[in-house]
Amino acid sequence: MTTLSIYNLGQLDYQIALDLQLQLAEEIAAGTRGPALLLLQHPHVYTFGRQGSPQNLLWDDARLADMGIAVHWTDRGGDITYHGPGQLVGYPLMPLPGGVLDYLRKLEQVLIDTLAVYGIQATRVDGQTGVWVSDANGLPAKIASIGVRVDAHAITRHGFALNVSPDMRYWKGIIACGLENQHKTSMAALLQETPASADLLDTIVRAFATVFMVDIQHGNLDEIGYKST
Repeated sequence: MTTLSIYNLGQLDYQIALDLQLQLAEEIAAGTRGPALLLLQHPHVYTFGRQGSPQNLLWDDARLADMGIAVHWTDRGGDITYHGPGQLVGYPLMPLPGGVLDYLRKLEQVLIDTLAVYGIQATRVDGQTGVWVSDANGLPAKIASIGVRVDAHAITRHGFALNVSPDMRYWKGIIACGLENQHKTSMAALLQETPASADLLDTIVRAFATVFMVDIQHGNLDEIGYKST
């Protein structure tokens, strides 16, 4: 069975995390490192994917500066999304397990299984990527986003973002995924008590191991040149 190394990186600047993904993906492709899963949070940032449209960024430069949010264009799939404190981001770096669509469905299943542990019933929406729930008003709301890249060596990059307890005001600055009227929610909005970070990390790692049928080991942050902040 494949062994996957888990790296809990704390809060990490988006560009630093992107550079780290590229570094590790090259090492995995070269056979000098095994598969890895990076778990982290980002400072406030909007990221565009390969299908991104600038008009889906609603705030001007002055408002972006006032809100302390950066903007990055990336090579993942999809349009614009938000990352920030209170959101759990996961970047799996591994040889593509099967086809891309199957991989996306597995990432969704990891999130669905994780949320189920906390009594949140989540599901998929036909024709879209990500995970949805019913919000406090009974309306469908997206609780987790997914955007991936598979490089020329068939190594996966980018991944998923689960809304745990982010400041939801930041979603107002974009047309998320380029889709009008797409409601967003978080675990904090659905639960009386938000799960502790350590417990949630352990839960999502167990779900990932089960869905992808891998063994888990905790990687040494020093060996990849980064320390948790």
